[in-house]
Amino acid sequence: MSALFYQRCVIHQDREAAVRCPECSRFYCRECVTEHLGRMVCAHCVVQSKVDPASRRTSLAVWGALSLTGFLVAWLVFYYLGMGLARIPASFHGSAP
Repeated sequence: MSALFYQRCVIHQDREAAVRCPECSRFYCRECVTEHLGRMVCAHCVVQSKVDPASRRTSLAVWGALSLTGFLVAWLVFYYLGMGLARIPASFHGSAP
């Protein structure tokens, strides 16, 4: 295991490393990394990233819409089932009037 303070930037050999990229495990100075999805990642790994934030937002929006639709369908099914059960006359159950 190598300590961060002994490392140099992969691109700028004259600079001390400030961050280790979680994707490629290489060391970089502050100018060579950027924040991406809440992590400090090198520019090369950001370019190669297959999931971009825009597609994540779209995915979350789709799942939210599906969840809301599912909830609405379930509510309607149980509502009309309850209404149907409430319309059954008491004589159907065999109780005395």
